[in-house]
Amino acid sequence: MTTATSTTLDIGTPAARHFHPTKAASVPPRRIPLIRIVAVELRKSFDTRSGMWLLASVAIAALATTGAILAWGPREESTYSQFLLAIGMPMTLLLPIIAALSVTAEWTQRTGLATFTLVPHRGRVLLAKAVASVLVAAGATVVTSVVAVVGNLIGAKVAGIAPVWDCDAAALAAFAGAITLLMLTGFTLGALIRNSAGAVVSYMVYAFVAPGLLALLAMSQEWFRTMRPWVDAKFTQDALMHGGLSGDQWAHLAVTTVLWLVVPLTVGVVTVLRSEVK
Repeated sequence: MTTATSTTLDIGTPAARHFHPTKAASVPPRRIPLIRIVAVELRKSFDTRSGMWLLASVAIAALATTGAILAWGPREESTYSQFLLAIGMPMTLLLPIIAALSVTAEWTQRTGLATFTLVPHRGRVLLAKAVASVLVAAGATVVTSVVAVVGNLIGAKVAGIAPVWDCDAAALAAFAGAITLLMLTGFTLGALIRNSAGAVVSYMVYAFVAPGLLALLAMSQEWFRTMRPWVDAKFTQDALMHGGLSGDQWAHLAVTTVLWLVVPLTVGVVTVLRSEVK
């Protein structure tokens, strides 16, 4: 005759006294750390073919610009600021596109359901994308500065003159600030439009078409000449990139940043938070 073994815990045992299935089931899962989301967004920006080629284009453009200055630029006038600004010009085109594509990926590539399921709080995802964009801008500024140093040394060596270091810490900080503002502009367009092609075309209009039209209007209309710094964001951002802003120029930059970056970004964030993900 066999005796069945009971699987019921004796309420008097220590294991039974500390076993609370309801309490264990109600423990919420831990939130994914923001730094991990930022790392994922950084990887997502460059592990696609478009992101990889954009990153490669940044490096190629920096080297090509440096080579062009060394080959055809006036050697006696080669300075560190000349190399820095020349290399920074293609950066202002390519880097904001990377920021815009990082935002539109969830909507254009239909990965939004997966992303917002793993991280239900869309605001944290957008914040991680913004932080990743700022980090990319900081990295690009460092790369640009280093390449400009190398170009300046080579140019001075070839010309047989002493290298001219005409950029101080404030000028470098202004250059980094301009690159960051342009990155955030691309980020804003991505949040507003949520379509890769539309965001890229919109940035091209913002960076090239609109400044040309506004400059033409300023040259032909006296009344708009003094108004342009208050409404042309690209104009004030370019002034910041060159550094040495006056008090009025800082005011121009603040007003245009609020009008063309803060307000549209707020609208874009609200739209992303409320839009239906398909």
